[in-house]
Amino acid sequence: MYGLELSQLLPMLALLLAIGAIAGVIAGLLGVGGGIVLVPAFYYTFASLGYDSVMLMQICVATSLATIVFTSVRSVLSHNKKGVVDWDILRGWAPGIAIGALLGVLTARGMKSESLMIVFGVLGVIVGLYLAFGKQSWRLGDQMPGGIARAIASPVLGFLSVLMGIGGGSFGVPMMTLYGRPIHRAVATAAGFGVIIAVPSVLGFLLSGWGVEGKPPLTFGLVNLPAFVIVISMTLLTAPLGVKIAHSMDPKPLKRVFAAFIMLMALNMLRKALM
Repeated sequence: MYGLELSQLLPMLALLLAIGAIAGVIAGLLGVGGGIVLVPAFYYTFASLGYDSVMLMQICVATSLATIVFTSVRSVLSHNKKGVVDWDILRGWAPGIAIGALLGVLTARGMKSESLMIVFGVLGVIVGLYLAFGKQSWRLGDQMPGGIARAIASPVLGFLSVLMGIGGGSFGVPMMTLYGRPIHRAVATAAGFGVIIAVPSVLGFLLSGWGVEGKPPLTFGLVNLPAFVIVISMTLLTAPLGVKIAHSMDPKPLKRVFAAFIMLMALNMLRKALM
């Protein structure tokens, strides 16, 4: 059923080991979630090995979100020990983010892979530009949005995150810092956003795509098990290396290089989608 020949599995496993190692270093070095790296990396890996499922991009998004369940829970528990998670923000934003995540799953399942690639490309460029040029001094206000503004913003955050296959950091951290939350509290709280985004969306993706042809081996629903296991294992090993590098050199120029890298990947995905 899943094509378990070594000739199929070994090249995929080798590429996934490299992807997981790189994603772990980047996460430790720059404090960004792995999803924005993992989604295009998964796509290029599976496509280069000849897997041509009509839902290949959805598989990449779903598998990225599955890794985020694990890494976000681990992160938020670690941050909570230091008392820097803003639980009031999490409680207030959680229902809307969860609703947006579920809407994102329903939308992604009905989209063509090319359309999902365009969404990732456009939003990836925006995230890259913010990483390159955003400043911690920028402010939109002193208090997080409430009422109608929160009721609109929270589902949008969950919805866009699922379409990109990313956790809460790429959108949540900039939003919280723009409203006056200290960066360390924003990063810690955004890890909680990641859990709220990833758990319901992964459950939705596991129930989807069972009859789809051309999936990589051991893909359950739309989640690829080897990619999930290998990436989680490698990031645990290599993230401490990224942290060590970050403490030994100035991260600002590295952050701009990474922003350029994200934008190049996003633009290349746009090019492939529009060809």
